[in-house]
Amino acid sequence: MTVTFNKRQKERARQERNQEKEARREERKRLKAERPKGEEGGLDPDIAHIIPGPQPPLEH
Repeated sequence: MTVTFNKRQKERARQERNQEKEARREERKRLKAERPKGEEGGLDPDIAHIIPGPQPPLEH
């Protein structure tokens, strides 16, 4: 194999990797656009019930 052939192989592999990366980016972008938005008001349901500040002592 010649140096030119090796270079061509490496360049082709690099282009294929870049195409795969671009396809993954497009897929993520599409999935993000399809994802339902959170509730209006921007409250995260996991932390909606948490009250900031000192907490009352736990009763045993």
